[in-house]
Amino acid sequence: MKKRCYLVTGAAGFIGSALASKIIQEGSEVITVDNLSSGFESSIPSEVKFIKGDCSDKKTLSKLKNYNFDAIFHIAGQSSGEVSFEDPEYDLKSNTLSTLLLLQLALEKKCKKFIYASSMSVYGDQDTLPVDEESPFNPISLYAVGKIASENYMKIYSNYGIDCISLRLFNVYGPGQNLENLKQGMISIYLAQAIKDKRVVVKGSQNRFRDFIYIDDVIRVFAEAIKIELPSFDYFNVCTGKKTTVKEVLAQISDILPFDISLDSSQPSLGDQQGIFGNNKKLLKYFNIPEMLPLNEGLKKTVNEVLDR
Repeated sequence: MKKRCYLVTGAAGFIGSALASKIIQEGSEVITVDNLSSGFESSIPSEVKFIKGDCSDKKTLSKLKNYNFDAIFHIAGQSSGEVSFEDPEYDLKSNTLSTLLLLQLALEKKCKKFIYASSMSVYGDQDTLPVDEESPFNPISLYAVGKIASENYMKIYSNYGIDCISLRLFNVYGPGQNLENLKQGMISIYLAQAIKDKRVVVKGSQNRFRDFIYIDDVIRVFAEAIKIELPSFDYFNVCTGKKTTVKEVLAQISDILPFDISLDSSQPSLGDQQGIFGNNKKLLKYFNIPEMLPLNEGLKKTVNEVLDR
């Protein structure tokens, strides 16, 4: 029996590498495109066919012409709201043009399923919490605008035989996260500073809050997305439904670390959300997802992995 083949963009990164490993473990083949801008080639599973390049580059994508895919997982992209202001053109290419070109590829290759890593940033700051999937868009970063545009492209392409699923990821954390990138990933940023300097600089108020979801739970959602029957275009909050403040996260990290850390504060980053957490009832209705790992247990796993590096 011929193995299924999947395109997983960004398999050198945190989520992409974990998803590629999961798919391979289940007996399928994986091709990846990654420009290594924020990931590491060493993170790509050895069984993955690696094409180095940018997903917004037609020449790079032309190297996929000899492959047929059972589904495309578009994970790659610039993932920082702060960076989207520093280099908006790159953000546009990385997050929006790449989606458009990959949707066109799916159409040309007659690939029937397109699964996209969107973001909770599409909601911005809201008066009513938790946000559900029908909460209005309120982008406050250029990054969020690109994610919304990508979802709109998906909605249009879903009219031409491609089932498109947008997974609006909240704050994903866990072992394997890039500690060198201090502009993306709240928990990984704090851990990187704590390990290096025993000091954490908090940008903005410690009363800000987020919905933190462990990497293994996120990967289960992606893996389930290729198995379930849904409308031709659908979207889901990928979150725990639990609100945690920055102050609470820092306290838990401090309790787990085998040394003391100090805290300093600075101005908030451009486009940073004050607070958000999600309603995940729709996700749990359609996806067969077991109970999600509590934050205190996920942080212990994450901190221990970082200390062992």
